[in-house]
Amino acid sequence: MGDVVLRDADRPGDLGWVLTAHGERYAAEYGWSVEPVTARIVADFAADAVPGRDAAWVADLDGRRVGSVLCVRQDATTAKLRLLLVEPDARGLGVGRLLVERCVAFARDAGYGRLVLWTNEPLASARRLYLAAGFELVDEERHTGFGDDLLGQSYVLRL
Repeated sequence: MGDVVLRDADRPGDLGWVLTAHGERYAAEYGWSVEPVTARIVADFAADAVPGRDAAWVADLDGRRVGSVLCVRQDATTAKLRLLLVEPDARGLGVGRLLVERCVAFARDAGYGRLVLWTNEPLASARRLYLAAGFELVDEERHTGFGDDLLGQSYVLRL
């Protein structure tokens, strides 16, 4: 395998891949239906992204997409880490860590005071990445938004 390359998600098909990858991956691994939520996030980003305040990245490995993350503004002082994903064959190569680090650095450079995210309790690998980056768990709430009874978790990183 070659090197992982992080790049802006600005090539034709990048945002479509983010949507497709999330739909396929979460259905295959967890049986969840995430496409309605993911489609809204991607559509809002595509329509409303402000350069220097919002950004998206794709991780490429050997010329193919294997990961993604978005950083989107919530308000003037808070950004959100959204849609972190690493394909199974690229896990363990540091792709997730690189994507989280890029998102955190961008949020800092953009002048945000904090970076927040929402995830679900079964996503242990992602949670380890978030905790390693300094995020703190601030809230948990049960929901059925993806078809299962899940424990949603909110995290914050003070920048």
